[in-house]
Amino acid sequence: MATQPVFDKPISVEEYLSTVYEHDCEYVDGVIEERDLGEFEHAFLQAILIGIFLKNREEWRILPLPEQRVQTQRDHFRVPDVTILRVGAPREQIITHPPLLVIEIQSPEDTLRRTVAKAAEYLAFGIEHVWVIDPAARVAYRGTADGLELVRTGELTIPESPIRIVLADLLAELDRV
Repeated sequence: MATQPVFDKPISVEEYLSTVYEHDCEYVDGVIEERDLGEFEHAFLQAILIGIFLKNREEWRILPLPEQRVQTQRDHFRVPDVTILRVGAPREQIITHPPLLVIEIQSPEDTLRRTVAKAAEYLAFGIEHVWVIDPAARVAYRGTADGLELVRTGELTIPESPIRIVLADLLAELDRV
């Protein structure tokens, strides 16, 4: 098994799936795309979210997964920061059925344009809920058919479910450390 990614030329899906990357990369139309990560706010916010979802997984009937590969198209493999499956969803090594929710946490190097494109891809794949949290700007967005919509209520929710994340509480927890 190869241990270093190939960034200078297109590769096959098979090569992508059989290569071990130091930090998991995304794969789009034969091209390996590095993910921005490794900074404190991004990592700790991801940990807080996983903790909240794990703590409530039985009541909310969900299974949270950090950095899980999701195959959104034949030649597209994305790695959202947090993926939320419904209880009873197929157990797959690589997710090929739309999860309930994916969450992307913005890093300083992320561009909103790239995040909008990823959100559109997630929605086109059938993921019902896409959340984007920007800890530097202290805002959150919800993916919609029209793009990213600023969450003005301060709450990220999934309608007709008990799932509710209060952005101010999330950021206050981040600020405590």
